[in-house]
Amino acid sequence: MYCIEFHSHTIYSKDSLTTPETLINTCRKKGIDRIVVTDHNTIAGAIKAQEIDPELVIVGEEIMTTRGELLAAFVKYEIPKGLEPIEAIERLRDQDAFISVSHPFDRWRNGHWERDDLDEIAPLVDAIETFNARCMQPSFNEEADVYAKSMGLQATVGSDAHHPMEIGKATLTVPLFEDAAILKEVIHQATYQTSLSSPLIHFTSRYAVWRKKYSKKYKDYRPAP
Repeated sequence: MYCIEFHSHTIYSKDSLTTPETLINTCRKKGIDRIVVTDHNTIAGAIKAQEIDPELVIVGEEIMTTRGELLAAFVKYEIPKGLEPIEAIERLRDQDAFISVSHPFDRWRNGHWERDDLDEIAPLVDAIETFNARCMQPSFNEEADVYAKSMGLQATVGSDAHHPMEIGKATLTVPLFEDAAILKEVIHQATYQTSLSSPLIHFTSRYAVWRKKYSKKYKDYRPAP
C-alpha cells in the first residue's frame, strides 16, 4: 500500500517558499510514499523534485482554467493557465494524466467552480477533491463529497501543502500503482486520513507572495506576468 500526498506545492508556485529538497526531506520524515507535486500552472518544481527522488515524486500540476482549477497527476507536458476547461482536459487526456478537480466548492478561493460548469466537466474527469486541508469552512469539503458520490466519481484528498508543516495533513492510502492507468483502477480502494490545517496557515502563503515580490533572492521563482 502507498500513502500518497496528492496536492502539494513548491517554491515554483507563486505562494510557496518550499524548495523541492525540503519537500522531499519532509516526506521522508513523515512516511509519505508518493507525493504529487502540483504547482500552480507549471511542472518545473515537480520535475526538479522528481530528479532528486524519482521513486517518491509524481509530476502534477494545478491548472487555472477560465472556470476553475483542475488537479492533475502524471503530467508529461505543462498545461498553460487560462484555457477553457474542456481544452485543458483534452490536453491532459492526450498525455494519459489522472484528472481531479481542486476544492470545487470553496467559494473563498478564485479556483472554485460554479455548479453548472462542474456538471459540464464531471463526465470527463477521474475524481473530485472531496477534502482539502486548507478549506476554512468544513461545509465546502462536505459539499464536494456529496457531489462526487452523486455523480459516481472517485475521490482524492490533499493537504494543498504550501509549507512543509502541512505535508501529510490529508493523504490517501491505496494499493501500489506505477502510472495513471493503474491509479484509476485502484483509486476506489483508497482509504483517507484527513485533518484540517489551521486557518492561520494561509498567512504563510501571503508571506511567500510578499517575499517573492520584494526579495531578489526569489527573482527566479516569481510567476510570469
